[in-house]
Amino acid sequence: MAVFWCTEALPLAVTALLPALLFLFGVMQSKDVCMQYLKDTNLLFVGGLMVAVAVEHWNLHKRIALRVLLFVGVRPTQLAEADGKPPPKMEKQSEGQVVVTFLNASAEAARRKEAAERKKMCKGMTLCVCYAASIGGTATLTGTGPNLVLKGQMNQLFPQNEDVINFASWFGFAFPNMILMLTLAWLWLQFVFMGFNLRKTWGCGSVKTEKEVAAYEVIREQHRQLGPMSFGELSVLGLFVLLVVLWFTRDPGFIAGWATDVFNSKAEYVTDATVAVFVAVLLFVLPSKPPRLCSWRSQGIDTAPHHTGPTPALLTWKVVQKKLPWNIVLLLGGGFALAKGSEESGLSKWMGDQMTPLQTIPPWAIAVILCLLIATFTECTSNVATATLFLPVLASMAQSIGMNPLYVMVPCTLSASFAFMLPVATPPNAIVFSYGYIKVSDMAKTGIVMNVIGILCITLAINSWGKAMFQLDTFPSWANATGV
Repeated sequence: MAVFWCTEALPLAVTALLPALLFLFGVMQSKDVCMQYLKDTNLLFVGGLMVAVAVEHWNLHKRIALRVLLFVGVRPTQLAEADGKPPPKMEKQSEGQVVVTFLNASAEAARRKEAAERKKMCKGMTLCVCYAASIGGTATLTGTGPNLVLKGQMNQLFPQNEDVINFASWFGFAFPNMILMLTLAWLWLQFVFMGFNLRKTWGCGSVKTEKEVAAYEVIREQHRQLGPMSFGELSVLGLFVLLVVLWFTRDPGFIAGWATDVFNSKAEYVTDATVAVFVAVLLFVLPSKPPRLCSWRSQGIDTAPHHTGPTPALLTWKVVQKKLPWNIVLLLGGGFALAKGSEESGLSKWMGDQMTPLQTIPPWAIAVILCLLIATFTECTSNVATATLFLPVLASMAQSIGMNPLYVMVPCTLSASFAFMLPVATPPNAIVFSYGYIKVSDMAKTGIVMNVIGILCITLAINSWGKAMFQLDTFPSWANATGV
């Protein structure tokens, strides 16, 4: 499966189905294998993505993006011509042909220099998009596939872990690391592609040019065309906020969450998946238009007239079926099946035992070495597949040498998302590369420093606030194979 995932000889989702076929050779019973394909983590992923599909379906993401652009402004000043027309040609001067030739050459050189700077800035801006997508996804449990793999593997390999990894705890650890990485990534891309001329880049001490005013007006016009927020947009926004609030307050750790106070239940009864499914179901229940009883208010909220017949819901199954990436659901399930088979057969324990010589190395050095290994490996294969292959082995290794499994599993999960060097490493890279502004060499030269930045940030995070949050100095009782 590792070879097939790396070479993509078969589609990733099809490769994920192989355990259901190959484990019949004495590894696991078919009924036990198939149960791994739709676990709690898969429903957490599906529920979260349904909310994301609703946000996209109602153009809420576009409104937020345009609002951000209007707030930030249109600096730096290197922008394309607003009307698409070439700059005016130099007219002949009476001083003579020599002077005219000199002026034309100077103007042409200036235009070429401006075009080169604009192209260089475009490279930096496009890389900002894909790098921010990869880094930003690490901040939340549902933001990227490897985080969900960690959650599922923890519940499967260590069922007594007391829900140590949940939405709130992961956000508390990963969000500061994301902010630090984004800041350093911005400084690095700024240095490589735009320099640190604040007057030129940010317009400090200068007035806006006609180009900047024109660009700002285009953005404002696009935002105006969206019109006022519709009833559906407001409803989706409210449900999104509700989802995040319920995730954070379910089991925040430092106080009792609503799952305990309201339902007097343990983690196995109410999980983050419960919240995701609850909000996802509401998307199919709540109407997309104001109720008839509130028709007197509809003109101020929703300009579209009421139509006869039942009011459509905020989300339909047809839209979900079209936009939800079902292949990732199978990929997650196949990873859980592979991990379960490795556990049942004793393969994970055997591979972990082979790494016992690492116990002579300081824990922080072990984490750095493994992060480098995974950050390199994930450039050539799927992020989810990388996390799926390595996390069970790392868990067994940690048990063998008496280390808290989270000390290596958490940083390596983050490293699986740090695919910055190659266009094929992650979908955001491929999308950005397809626009044609950057070459593979541009991405590789910039990305190798990004990988180093990521590993340094992870090392700082896991050995500072991460150590305090997850008590990484101790070997927890839930990590003991004997359950003692």
